Amino acid sequence: QVQLVESGGGLVQAGGSLRLSCAASGLTFSTYAMGWFRQAPGKERDFLTAISRGGTVYYSDSVKGRSTASRDNVKNTVFLEMNSLKPEDTAVYYCAAGRGVTLTRAYAYDSWGPGTQVTVSS
Repeated sequence: QVQLVESGGGLVQAGGSLRLSCAASGLTFSTYAMGWFRQAPGKERDFLTAISRGGTVYYSDSVKGRSTASRDNVKNTVFLEMNSLKPEDTAVYYCAAGRGVTLTRAYAYDSWGPGTQVTVSS
């Protein structure tokens, strides 16, 4: 049974930084692509970044240039570091694991974490 658990969310001031972690268990981690999505109240779940099994990283335009995604295949953990945070970054952040092809789409992922709340104050 695949389990994903996000951590590192919280309240951050605008312009600040945070580092989210997602610990995975119950899967052969290195054989899965890992993605980060977020969902603000009343909005759809949006793609942020993904790391393929081979280590290729993809970013959405909304976070490109101020985010860094990485994975540790020994610790079965994926990270998302975000800088220059804005109030519009406020959302629940989810990590996901999957073997799909189109990693920018939610349907590429089979398993999801419960999410961690990030609130950016102005």
